[in-house]
Amino acid sequence: MRRKLGNSDPKLQENKITNLKLAASKIDGIIIRPGEIFSFWALVGKTTKRKGYIEGMQLSRGEVKTGVGGGICQLANLLYWMALHTPLEIVERHHHSFDPFPDEGRVLPFGSGASVFYNYIDLRFKNPTKQSFQIRTWLTSKHLKGAIYSNEEWDFSYHIKEKNHKFSKLNGQTFRENEIWRMVVDKRTGICVDEALLIQNFSEVKYQIFEESL
Repeated sequence: MRRKLGNSDPKLQENKITNLKLAASKIDGIIIRPGEIFSFWALVGKTTKRKGYIEGMQLSRGEVKTGVGGGICQLANLLYWMALHTPLEIVERHHHSFDPFPDEGRVLPFGSGASVFYNYIDLRFKNPTKQSFQIRTWLTSKHLKGAIYSNEEWDFSYHIKEKNHKFSKLNGQTFRENEIWRMVVDKRTGICVDEALLIQNFSEVKYQIFEESL
C-alpha cells in the first residue's frame, strides 16, 4: 500500500489506507450469484467525510489531485485483476490514459488496473456461470489483499501476460505502450484452450525517463 509515487506527499498514502479500509469493508464477503452483476459503486457508495473518508490522491484528466476518498482506485485495481483470473465477464472497465509515476514498487503489468470515479466511471463484471462466487478483501499492515472463491471447482485457470512493452516518442511527447493478454488453461490437461488480447495501452508518460529506455 505504500510505495514511492514521484514527489507526492507520503501523508496521502497514509490517508489512502484509511479510505481503503472503509471501501474494502463494503466489498468483503459479497456473493455474486448466477446472472448477477457486480458494481463497485453500488456497493461502496459515495465517499464522503460523513462516512469517515478523508483526503487522498486522485488521478483526473492527466493530473494528480487530492480529494475525499482518494486512493480507492487501488481496490478497483485489485478487484479487476482478480476478476480476470475467473470466468466472470467484465461489463465495464476504465483506465487512465496517462502514466503518472515510475514503476518503483509496481507488482502488476502497466495498464492492467481499473479507474473509478463516482458515480459515472464504474467497475462492473457479470457472473455468466451456474455457480456463485464470493469476494473477500482485507488489509494487512503492508498490503491490500483479496481472493475470489466459488462453491464448485472450476475446470480452467487463467494467466495474464504482458507483451510488446515499450516507450516511444511522438511529437516531442513520451508514450508507453503494451498489451495485456489472457490465457485460459484446461486444468486437467495443462493445454491452453484460448488466448485473447484484453487491453492495448498507449499512454502519455508524465515523468522523465532516460533515453536508453526508449
